[in-house]
Amino acid sequence: MCSSGAIIATTGCASGLNSYQKSELRHYEAAGLAVEEKDPALGTALGLLPGGGSFYGREYGLGVVNLLFWPLSILWDPVSGHSAAETINYHATKHHVGKLEDQEMDDLEGQLARNEIDLTQYTMQKRKVEAKYRYN
Repeated sequence: MCSSGAIIATTGCASGLNSYQKSELRHYEAAGLAVEEKDPALGTALGLLPGGGSFYGREYGLGVVNLLFWPLSILWDPVSGHSAAETINYHATKHHVGKLEDQEMDDLEGQLARNEIDLTQYTMQKRKVEAKYRYN
């Protein structure tokens, strides 16, 4: 929750990931598929500096507001920095996983087109690829 009406009016609140997205990101981390563009712990630490967490999390408008509200912004900017870093990592991971799945599917379709596998094998392999990259 934002601590100031000015923050809401100027930049909005960083909501971070919902519980499903957090669970999905943890799943991809456990599978070794996660991408970490930003370190959430560093985002938290930088949030102690004037606007640092928000700037680190690419929330530049919020960073300026937090800079103006420093030291009061110490109450929320570490959380914003952590949430923003986690959100950046989630979206980078989703993009990475999507590219990997597309590449495997393209390879599989190529095998089918070259008659290296039949339709039954293709269907079975397609299900395996989908299961590998899907979070359920």
